Amino acid sequence: MTRPATRSIIALALVATAAIPLTALLAQGNSAPFTVTETGRGFGSLQAAVDAIGDGRGTIAIAPGNHRQCAVQEAGEIAYLAQVPGQAVFDAVTCEGKAALVLRGRGAQVSGLVFQSMNVRDYNGAGIRLEAGNLTVAQSWFRDSQQGILTANAETATLVVDRSTFTRLGTCEGSGGCAHSIYTGALGLVRITNSRFEEGRGGHYVKLRAPRVEIASSSFDDAGGRGTNYMIDLPAGASGQISNNWFVQGRDKENYSAFIAVAPESRDYSSAGLVVAGNHARFAPGVDRRSTFVADWSGEVSRIEDNRLAANLARYEIR
Repeated sequence: MTRPATRSIIALALVATAAIPLTALLAQGNSAPFTVTETGRGFGSLQAAVDAIGDGRGTIAIAPGNHRQCAVQEAGEIAYLAQVPGQAVFDAVTCEGKAALVLRGRGAQVSGLVFQSMNVRDYNGAGIRLEAGNLTVAQSWFRDSQQGILTANAETATLVVDRSTFTRLGTCEGSGGCAHSIYTGALGLVRITNSRFEEGRGGHYVKLRAPRVEIASSSFDDAGGRGTNYMIDLPAGASGQISNNWFVQGRDKENYSAFIAVAPESRDYSSAGLVVAGNHARFAPGVDRRSTFVADWSGEVSRIEDNRLAANLARYEIR
C-alpha cells in the first residue's frame, strides 16, 4: 500500500529548510560572536544584531561557544544560523521570562543551534517562543528545559521542524498545567519531519492546537521517559497525517492509556481528514501493559492503516 503523501511532506520540509541561507559560513573570519552576514558587521550582543536588522530581512551567523544571551525579535525576517551546527549553544538565559529567542516579527529561521537549561518561574521556559510569523527550525537541539518550542495563537502562521532533537523536556510541576517538548497554540499548520523526541520529563512530547498537522518520519522514544503522557496530543482535533513514525512507550508514565490522542479537550477542528498510516509502535523491553495506539474523542478518525503495532496495543478506540 502506498503511504499517503509522506514523500510530499518530507519534500516540502526540505524545501523550507533549504531556503535557510548558507552565507553564514562566510562570516567565520569575524571574531564577533554574532555577525549580520549581509553587512559583515559583528556584534557582541545577539539583541544588538537583531536590532540592526530591524524591520528588514537578514541573517545572523552565530559563532561556536556557550552563549548566555537571549533576544526578542519585534519585526522583520531573520535567520539565526550556527556557523558550526551543534556548537553554538544558548544556555539558561531567557528574555521576558519566556525563551532564548522570543519571536514576533514577520518570520524566522533557526538552524544548527542548541538550546539548553531554559527554566523560568512559571514553568514555561523554552528554547524558542513563537508569538507571530512563520518559523522554520532545522538541525537544532533542545534539551534539559521546561519546553523546547512554545507558541502563541497565530492562525495564519506555519511552524516547520525538521531534523531536530528534543531531549529531557516537559514538566507538570507548575500550577498552570504541563509543559511539553513542542506545544503550539492555534497555528495554521504544524509540520514535523525527521526529528527525534526522547526521555521526556513530564507532559506530552508533542501537543498541537493547530487545525492541520503533518508529522512524518520521526521517532518518539519514551523508554527513558519519566512521568510522561501522550506522545502526540491533538487536544482540539486536527486533519492531516501522522505517518511513518516510530513510537516506543516506556515504563514510567503518568498516563499510559494512549500513544496518540485526538480531541480529548474539544472538537474545535474536524478530525475526519486525519490519516494515521505506516507507523511502528511498541512498548519498551520489560513493559507489560495494554494501551491504545489512537484514542479518539471526536469519533471522526477513520483512516488508521498499514501500522505495525505491538500485540497488547489496540489499534483504535472511541472515547
